[in-house]
Amino acid sequence: MIRPIYTYTVAPSLPRELEFLREISYNLLWVWDHDLMELFIRLDPDLWEKTNHNPVLLLGMIGQDRLNSAARDDAFLSHLERSYERYKKYLDTSLSWFRKTYSQVGTNQVAYFSAEFGLTECLQNYGGGLGVLSGDHLKSTSDLGLPLVGVGLLYQQGYFRQYLNADGWQQERYPENDFYTLPMRLMLNETGRPITISVDLPGRLIHAQIWRVQVGRIPLYLLDTNIPQNSHEDQDITDQLYGGDQEMRIKQEILLGIGGFRALKALGIHPSVCHMNEGHSAFLSLERCRDLMVTSKLSFADARETTTAGLVFTTHTPVPAGNDYFSAELMEKYFSGLQKELGLTSKEFLGLGRKDPGDDQEPFCMTVLALRMAGTSNGVARLHGTVSRKMWQSVWPGVPLTETPIISITNGVHAPSWISREMAGLYDRYLGPRWHEDPGDYGLWGRVHHIPDEELWRTHERRRERLVAFARTRLALQLESRGAPPSEVAQAKEVLNSEALTIGFGRRFATYKRANLLLKDRERLIGILTNKERPVQIIIAGKAHPNDTPGKELIRQIIHFERHSGVRRRMVFLEDYDMVVARYMLQGADVWLNTPRRPLEASGTSGMKATLNGAIHLSVLDGWWEEAYSVHTGWAIGRGEEYADEKLQDQVESNALYDLLEKDIVPLFYTRGEDGLPRQWISKMKSAMRAIGPRFNTNRMVREYTEQMYLPAIDRHANLSANNHERAKGFAAWKQNLRKSWHTIKIGEVIVDERTALKVGESLTVRAQIDLGNLKPEDVSVELYYGALNANGEIETPKLALMKPGDKPKGTVYEYVGVNKLDTSGRLGHTIHVLPRHEDLDNPYKLGLVLWA
Repeated sequence: MIRPIYTYTVAPSLPRELEFLREISYNLLWVWDHDLMELFIRLDPDLWEKTNHNPVLLLGMIGQDRLNSAARDDAFLSHLERSYERYKKYLDTSLSWFRKTYSQVGTNQVAYFSAEFGLTECLQNYGGGLGVLSGDHLKSTSDLGLPLVGVGLLYQQGYFRQYLNADGWQQERYPENDFYTLPMRLMLNETGRPITISVDLPGRLIHAQIWRVQVGRIPLYLLDTNIPQNSHEDQDITDQLYGGDQEMRIKQEILLGIGGFRALKALGIHPSVCHMNEGHSAFLSLERCRDLMVTSKLSFADARETTTAGLVFTTHTPVPAGNDYFSAELMEKYFSGLQKELGLTSKEFLGLGRKDPGDDQEPFCMTVLALRMAGTSNGVARLHGTVSRKMWQSVWPGVPLTETPIISITNGVHAPSWISREMAGLYDRYLGPRWHEDPGDYGLWGRVHHIPDEELWRTHERRRERLVAFARTRLALQLESRGAPPSEVAQAKEVLNSEALTIGFGRRFATYKRANLLLKDRERLIGILTNKERPVQIIIAGKAHPNDTPGKELIRQIIHFERHSGVRRRMVFLEDYDMVVARYMLQGADVWLNTPRRPLEASGTSGMKATLNGAIHLSVLDGWWEEAYSVHTGWAIGRGEEYADEKLQDQVESNALYDLLEKDIVPLFYTRGEDGLPRQWISKMKSAMRAIGPRFNTNRMVREYTEQMYLPAIDRHANLSANNHERAKGFAAWKQNLRKSWHTIKIGEVIVDERTALKVGESLTVRAQIDLGNLKPEDVSVELYYGALNANGEIETPKLALMKPGDKPKGTVYEYVGVNKLDTSGRLGHTIHVLPRHEDLDNPYKLGLVLWA
């Protein structure tokens, strides 16, 4: 290929009357504002589809005659003027929830780091659920008006595009993205040249330029190494999402964490809080320390306190293999220089990423680094919080499981991005337009029952018809590209039935998600699918990671099964699962199926999206469904059991799934009144919408992040960094002394009131002799830890009572007194523990220093 000697970018020539379209096309607000999107569709519906819903490319490709015609079209100009006024009003942050509620908080307070962002189909910068959640997080942050910026990497090839060979085996292709025709802009300096940053790699610097994607009110900055300043090898760092080996992964994560933080500095953005969405960006914690050490002349210990105050972390995976681990040798290769800059020994540095800092054989884990460095950490569902505390309890030895410092904030979805236009129109009419702005209002969602059954059902039927039409077209294209004979391509246009009960299954093909659970008893499944009076059909989509051979085998099994002559028209696998395919499936399915192996699903969000569109969820009680399920909102496979024997689990739960389909789901769907409506089914649809709509949305989720994590972190960071980090220095010195002296504490005799019988309502006084050694009473908190005992004699749900020291110590020995209030009957017990205490210590368990009686 011949390279040019000069490059330039040519912009479309828009008539003056249409100039607003250029501005709108570069702001992704059109992704979730149907009125804005309709402007581009009206210009050329076919070209809108051809450009994969990319308004920037559409404006560049559309004929000048069509633009000139639109500029003379009064109806189009009226639509444009009306939409632009709404667009400008939306961008006014003074009207937002955050500004009305927290007007005293400044701008650019939070930076949200993620390895992937799923914002829209034309920006292929996502691989799956993590990226889509990141995108929804930014959209709701925009709707709420938070002072937040996003940070990530820009992938030249993105995640792979999937196609299947004749045997049903997944193949991958990696088309190149043309960034200059996408809705993003290169960040330029005052001389018009790209703003770049550099990051140290062994023996060289790598450079990256910065692109900006405007997401409503929120800027997202993406780093790109595919520039001439880098070698060909280093240009490839931002080629593929989750591609390459461990060495490529560590280079990408260095660029994301360290480079991302430097990019913000280069842009003049200095956030108080950095949110690490998964462990991929955890190296930013070390860069933030290094930066403070240089700019404020701090020690690592002092810098760490200020850094930790302004770091929050979200872990997304309950699967050990889903966490990034790097060998000590690889860490030494890439971080020997930074380790010395931080003033740490090799053992101290590697210990930051090890559960047991003293174990030289343990690899370096990015999740552990994030947990150690963050001020607050969370899981993404109630059950996932419990699982995460079990997984990572050993990071804080001696801390009870229930007190392991990982909280839960359950994921949600950005409803306007996923609800079909038809369903959104129904919501506008019967819930009122405020559901867009405040989707967490339970009162609004209570109005779902005002939607006439006929209207809701006809709307849902139209979406099912569109799904079937889309699936037929997609299948025919798949077969043509595979070289199938014309007769087989023609048959593709006859598969599925637009009136049959339609089950959707779309997700990543990891083995723990058990896409093949339906295939355990094939004859029974064939009987369900081919019932002539009550037909059932299944539409499946999903990708396996390129290196996941077992995941690819699951896809192959499904393809071979669907070719069975009896089910060919009742089961379809759609290739290249992306946001377009997902939207059709979520908006058209009657039942959304999820079959993870409990408790390995962190949250999952596809079922939330499907429910908002009228589907009913059918799932194992895992992830979000564990807290959302009721008999009124969907169906549960099992009752939350966990099995040691996976084969037994699969057998039991597949049978439960078949039973639900045969005895509950299929009969309910096909039980119709004289008017042809499945009234009981519609009632269940409405109950699910009413319960799930106000709770499982990212508006509620982002508010919880704001109030539980961001705002406390902003305050702590401001307090510790004030006056040249004076409080951070004092806090670090106190911790150093505490760790040095903790072993000198001793719990002596514990005395309890002697009683032969105890009754509910009485109190039990407990006295304990505590030798504080080299510490003072203000350095510690002594607590009575009590509650009911389980069958193993353990305190399962503890209560705490503060014990107070007497004012007459004997040397360093203090008598602490506490009261156990007996408010329940049964077998109870208590013990005593000693914890650190300091005005700047927001959680006494974080230090991992606990002394038990």
